[in-house]
Amino acid sequence: MRAETEDDGRIALIQSDIWIGFPRAEQVLDRLHGLIEMSRQTRMPGLLVHGASGIGKTMIARNLSRRYAPEYDPESGVTHTPLLLLQAPPAPDERRFYMHILAAVGAPSSTLSLKAQSVASLEVRVVGLLRDLGLRMIMIDEVHNLLAGTHREQRRFLNVLRYLSNELEASLVCYGVSEAVDAIRGDVQLARRLDEHHLPNWRDDAEFSDMIQTLIAAMPLEKKSNLQVRSLKQILALTGGVTSRIFALVKDLSIDAIISGDECVTDDAIAKWTPVWSRHANAQRRLEKSGA
Repeated sequence: MRAETEDDGRIALIQSDIWIGFPRAEQVLDRLHGLIEMSRQTRMPGLLVHGASGIGKTMIARNLSRRYAPEYDPESGVTHTPLLLLQAPPAPDERRFYMHILAAVGAPSSTLSLKAQSVASLEVRVVGLLRDLGLRMIMIDEVHNLLAGTHREQRRFLNVLRYLSNELEASLVCYGVSEAVDAIRGDVQLARRLDEHHLPNWRDDAEFSDMIQTLIAAMPLEKKSNLQVRSLKQILALTGGVTSRIFALVKDLSIDAIISGDECVTDDAIAKWTPVWSRHANAQRRLEKSGA
C-alpha cells in the first residue's frame, strides 16, 4: 500500500501552480521575449494582452516574470531587475501607483513619508530607481481597473504609463479583460505602440484536445487517461472554455483519482463531475431549504 505521505506530496504538487506550455501561451511568451531583448529606443513597442477573466493572462505574466527574475551582481553590488510585474491599482491613482512601484522593488521608506511627498517627487524617485535597476519591461496586470476612474483620470494614468516607458526606454505590456481595449485606445499615442493580442476562450478543436492531453499528462498519475471525444466536449461545456476553470477541473479529478486509487482521469469521472461554483450554489440552496 502506498505511503500516505507520498500521495500527499503528489496532491500538493497538483494544487501548486503548474505551468503548461501550450502553443497559444508560448506564442505570447515568444513575443514578450522578443520585446525585452530588443535594442533600446525612445519609443519602445509594447503589447496589450486581453481576453476573458481566467483565460490565462496572469499565468503568462508570472511565467515571464520568473524567467527574468532580479539578479544580484556581487561585484558591483547592484541588483539588476529587467522586468517589473505590477497589478494596476483599484482605480487610476498616480500616487498610489508610484508607491506600489517603490514597494515592489523594496525601496526603503515609510508609508507616512511617501504620502507626504508630492506626486512629482515620487515620479522623479521612481524613474531614477528603475533606471538604476536596468529595467527593460514594465508589465501591468488587471489594467482594466483604470475603467473605475473618470475619463480624465484614465487619461492621466495612461499618460503616466507612456511617460515611464519613454523615460526608461522600457517596453510596456498590459494585461486585462477585453473591455480595457477601448480605454487603452483612448490614448492614441500609447495605442499605436501597443500591439493587441487577444486570447479567446477555448473551442472544440484540435488545439483544445492537445491542451487537455498535455495538461492531464502533467498530472502525477500512474496510469494514462484515455478520454473519449464526448468527455472533451463535456469539459468544454462545464468550463465555458475558460483556462482557469479547465485547470481546476483537471486538478480536481486528478486528486480524486489519487484518493480513489484509479490513478487516471476517466470518462465516468468527468460525466459525474460538477463545478465548484455549482456545488457552492447547491449547498446554499440546501441550507436555505433546511432552514425554511
